[in-house]
Amino acid sequence: MSDNELTKICREIVKKDHHTTILTGAGISAESGIPTFRGPEGYWTIGSKEYYPEEMATNAMFRKDPFEVWKWYLYRRAVCNNVEPNPGHLALAQLEKLLKNRFHLITQNVDGLHLRAGNTLENTFQIHGNINYMRCSKECCKTIYPMPEEIPVKPVTKDFAEDIFDYLRCPECNSYSRPHVLWFDECYDEEYFRFNSSLEIATRTDVLITIGTSGATNLPNHIVQGVIAKNGLVVDINPQTNPFAELAIRNGGYFLAGASGKILPKLLELINL
Repeated sequence: MSDNELTKICREIVKKDHHTTILTGAGISAESGIPTFRGPEGYWTIGSKEYYPEEMATNAMFRKDPFEVWKWYLYRRAVCNNVEPNPGHLALAQLEKLLKNRFHLITQNVDGLHLRAGNTLENTFQIHGNINYMRCSKECCKTIYPMPEEIPVKPVTKDFAEDIFDYLRCPECNSYSRPHVLWFDECYDEEYFRFNSSLEIATRTDVLITIGTSGATNLPNHIVQGVIAKNGLVVDINPQTNPFAELAIRNGGYFLAGASGKILPKLLELINL
């Protein structure tokens, strides 16, 4: 990363007719101390069997053993809520304040850290949901409910009493609720996960900054390809090279190798000069 590269990126961001979109993945939250979803901390043991996220984070597993799935998500929720937004999150919140309606944030993360840092719900598309919310598993209604106050956040533990399940019910029909997240055996949609809105934003994005994601799911790939198709500038921020970094370089963009918690505040500083 050079100051010259950052200066060129800043010049594109601050152009009055330019729209900037940020696409974030697990990497930005890893800098706050949240293990990546597919890392070793993503595993879960039931009895003698170890399940991987691709098995546990599914509607099929929820139908088979809802309490174990909920325990896994409540544990992950506790991990997420016991850390704080890092300088990268805070810089993006400040960038939204500067650009106002010329800014959108699309995040694959369910931890809610962007909102806690100060980004607005209006301009933040949580395309994989938010672990602090739930909805009816029977879909009696489309309402997304905050997690009940009776559900503990601290301390971080994998031990939850079964009576906690009584609080995890739909307020409308009393059926069990489910975490408001996109599972591996489910598809993106507009109502819950802003699928169409994300694609529309890509069509009018002049500068796309991808952070901590390599695009393991299809919507982020569609977003990047959509920006490239309109000759937008793609910038990838990641400690290691990845498919998005290669796409950025191949199409005249930039790969900034390093931690977003260091790069984004520097970018913001240059914009404010």
